[in-house]
Amino acid sequence: MGNSLISLLPVFQFLVLLGSSVNAYWPPSPGYWPSSKVGSLSFYKGFKNLWGPQHQRTDQNGLTIWLDRTSGSGFKSVKPFRSGYFGASIKLQPGYTAGVITSLYLSNQEAHPGFHDEVDIEFLGTTFGKPYTLQTNVYIRGSGDGKIIGREMKFRLWFDPTSGFHHYAILWNPREIIFLVDDIPIRRYPKKSAATFPLRPMWLYGSIWDASSWATEDGKYKADYKYQPFTAKYTNFKAIGCTAYSPARCHPVSASPYRSGGLTRNQYQAMRWVQTHNMIYNYCKDYKRDHSLTPECLR
Repeated sequence: MGNSLISLLPVFQFLVLLGSSVNAYWPPSPGYWPSSKVGSLSFYKGFKNLWGPQHQRTDQNGLTIWLDRTSGSGFKSVKPFRSGYFGASIKLQPGYTAGVITSLYLSNQEAHPGFHDEVDIEFLGTTFGKPYTLQTNVYIRGSGDGKIIGREMKFRLWFDPTSGFHHYAILWNPREIIFLVDDIPIRRYPKKSAATFPLRPMWLYGSIWDASSWATEDGKYKADYKYQPFTAKYTNFKAIGCTAYSPARCHPVSASPYRSGGLTRNQYQAMRWVQTHNMIYNYCKDYKRDHSLTPECLR
């Protein structure tokens, strides 16, 4: 019996090490799941095609859009919002996708051309054997027009986004913007001044398009259409909050149990874990940037 236990020790030690290594590469629980508080929308109930209708296909409550040599595709929410929770479960294409952007974002570019606001979740395509980059960005009052002033934070995900659907969301209210992946906060952008925060109503968009000039390693690798079509699948659409037409008493949604907004201690711990282990770029830490143009970095 004693010898049997001794012989099992290496196996036990291996299992302990395996378990600890798995936990070491997965964020801690946020303890709160805002997506579970929001009902799902069918595509046609909340959205409409914006461009590339021939590159869009609906299936029950889901949507597939694709890019080929002739066109990409995009969609847009029917309603504009002045705050809310906006999300979708997305599955990305594996293999060579360099130069291709798949996105979910808020914008009022059509209402304010040349002087618009935008809040982005963008998946930057990649080459064989390399992971996708998830880029978050915020533009305010034309900082995404002409001379670009981006507020990018980039991440490598802790899972393979091509192997199944994962939920990506933006929580936007008058005090903060929170980006979430599977209900784990990965970035919080607080309102520090009216000049550095989007306050005008925005619509929710999604798209797939060719951004070969910059998407993959600063444009080193381009879209290669011998691998077309490039597809993205969306389902579990969520869009709830105060529309542009809601009364002033409409209460903004929160990413936490607190009606006043903010995050819980567990949510902050999960976010810090992601930013420590998976963040690969933070515009505020880029000392080549002129931070007088992004004053929130100096506070």
